[in-house]
Amino acid sequence: MSVESRSGKRVIHIVLIIGAISMLTPFIWMLLTSLKTLTEATRIPPVLFPKSLKWSNYTEVTRLLPFGTFYLNTLLMIIGRVICAVIFSSMAAYAFARLEFPGKNFFFMIILIQMMVPSQIFIIPQYLLVLKLGWLNTVKALIFPGVVSAFGTFLLRQFFIGIPVELEEAAILDGCNKWQIYTKIMMPLAKSGLVALGIFTSLFAYKDLMWPLIVNMSTNKMPLAAGLASLQGQYMTHYEQIMAGSMIAIWPMLIIFIIFQKQFIQGIASTGSKS
Repeated sequence: MSVESRSGKRVIHIVLIIGAISMLTPFIWMLLTSLKTLTEATRIPPVLFPKSLKWSNYTEVTRLLPFGTFYLNTLLMIIGRVICAVIFSSMAAYAFARLEFPGKNFFFMIILIQMMVPSQIFIIPQYLLVLKLGWLNTVKALIFPGVVSAFGTFLLRQFFIGIPVELEEAAILDGCNKWQIYTKIMMPLAKSGLVALGIFTSLFAYKDLMWPLIVNMSTNKMPLAAGLASLQGQYMTHYEQIMAGSMIAIWPMLIIFIIFQKQFIQGIASTGSKS
């Protein structure tokens, strides 16, 4: 290996290490703050390490908030949104990738426009729909925005386009109809894309804060992100308790990523393989 190649690799490694440290810093700060006293958490200039580890912050925050209910609501919201995104987005993606129908490019352009505009634009019409359905203050209201996913349609369309057309032609010769091609050929071949969509949808649902606070007023109907927001006081905020609650809330997503990281990376790498 030449000297230039070794130097280039060292530079790349240094840049990656700096990037990794910069991303880990907020998590380390959150962990350390969760073990501080209120005085240490709000001191200026900031104190990095607590004088003594205050584990009682975790017991206090679990006493204040029903984390079991938060986990259940979050799980139901994630499952509902993932199922809806996988079913409806895959159907729409297959139609845009393989079928020919009037206005195909126009409708796909509308989907792309939905991805380009801020999601806050859709809050009022979505709220009015939930109000008319009588779903306010229910878990169904949490699932509602994830029934249709423009991002999922775009993501899976890329996978379906990348599947060789010869497979579909062979299935047609064997007597398969469009539904059989979609369910028995396209869906199994797009497994990595479906897993990636499921992970993305889970992440988007897990960190959703504004929508649950708008449609649900009861603490028993809140997911984790919205439930933690209730610790924000009007006159005084216990940041050490918020950080302790955040540490309790963050571990499910870490486990999901560790288990499915191979499919997650494969799905991201495959989305731009063919357009």
